[in-house]
Amino acid sequence: MTKTLIRARLLTFLREPLSADDHGSYAYEEDGAVLVEDGVIRAAGSHGDVVPLAPDAEVVDHRPHLLLPGFVDAHAHFPQMQVIASYGAELLDWLNNYTFPAESEFADAAHAARIASCFLDEMVRHGNTTSAVYCTVHPQSAEALFAEAHRRGMCIIAGKVMMDRNAPPALTDTPQSGYDDSKALIAKWHGKDRLHYAITPRFAITSSPEQMEMARALAAEHPDLHIQTHLSENRAEIALSCELYPDCEDYTAIYEKYGLLGPKSLLGHCIHLSEREADALSDSGSVAVFCPTSNLFLGSGMFDYFRYRRRARPLRVATATDVGGGTNYSMLRTMDEGYKVIASHGEKLNPLASFWQITRGNAEALSLDGRIGTLEPGTDADLVVLDARATPAMRLRMERAETLAEELFVLQTLGDDRAVVETYVAGKPVKSGLQAAD
Repeated sequence: MTKTLIRARLLTFLREPLSADDHGSYAYEEDGAVLVEDGVIRAAGSHGDVVPLAPDAEVVDHRPHLLLPGFVDAHAHFPQMQVIASYGAELLDWLNNYTFPAESEFADAAHAARIASCFLDEMVRHGNTTSAVYCTVHPQSAEALFAEAHRRGMCIIAGKVMMDRNAPPALTDTPQSGYDDSKALIAKWHGKDRLHYAITPRFAITSSPEQMEMARALAAEHPDLHIQTHLSENRAEIALSCELYPDCEDYTAIYEKYGLLGPKSLLGHCIHLSEREADALSDSGSVAVFCPTSNLFLGSGMFDYFRYRRRARPLRVATATDVGGGTNYSMLRTMDEGYKVIASHGEKLNPLASFWQITRGNAEALSLDGRIGTLEPGTDADLVVLDARATPAMRLRMERAETLAEELFVLQTLGDDRAVVETYVAGKPVKSGLQAAD
């Protein structure tokens, strides 16, 4: 039975930090160690305390770098890898002109397998160890992603999208086939090792009332599953959704009507919510997923993070890359842009809170905090090792950094995949393997 002791500076969050000086919100070890056995964290703390627990363990020394729980991405589209950086369109035009043609190619199982492998490579390269992922309407796209994630031992939430209208024929299913395909995928993949299935009606525009009823049936039959969809990303999207569901008072009411809100419901974007809609999400425990790089890139609007977090009935919030509307696979880049979006509302997100959000915060939002997002014993050993001096510009800036919060802000503002020294998935170093293959 192999035991590995990973030595580094350690940082893990105990709760959401309220300020850059909220030292009680995290645990930090200047000379720390994580003991990993069979993919699980057995102990974490000071090096002196952990070493005696396994004196025969294999030692990996990452000092002086910083080790945290692996990053968690709450919303991404793996079939959109080849449309990232597509010029000049807002949401609905972008879908029709770029995304739908690219997604049509996922009827080819070999193509789906290739892109699934590329996507998980990019996750690892950027320190992301868990992601909530949209596949295409084709069941083989979900098969490809689940199979590759299972082979790598990764924790993934994913689902075949359900969409039976307002899309090219090659990208539509039917209410019955969408239900049947989803049922078969759930039976095969959900709960297999570290895999989680998400019921995935793409959004109200591409699902008929009949299909939404089928999504409701799936949710009732499998109440432990995640649900993921899109909500209030773009003004034109909102108007068309309400036109297609005239009996619903607003966009959110569509998902309410079909029983698709709840503590494991992940609603991408949520930029333009009314107070009634925000109340509905809060009361149901649903999660609003903030996707700053895609919102900026597509010109969709500015998510008001603190409006949602500080209201009398606060919302649960996650953050996400939203590749390929999003412009980068990195959660560091995501939080850099998120900081700017939040600043546009006259607020500042402190750097400790940013790193809480993309580790423990997102794990809590995905209802996976008992397994990922911390360095607590008994949780899965998904880890990321970061170097705040990874580039010349970062090294120069770090000459003047004096606190942990400053170091984190340098990583967030100037960092990217080059700052990720190593990514561990279930205790195995995987980024270095990619670099060797390159």
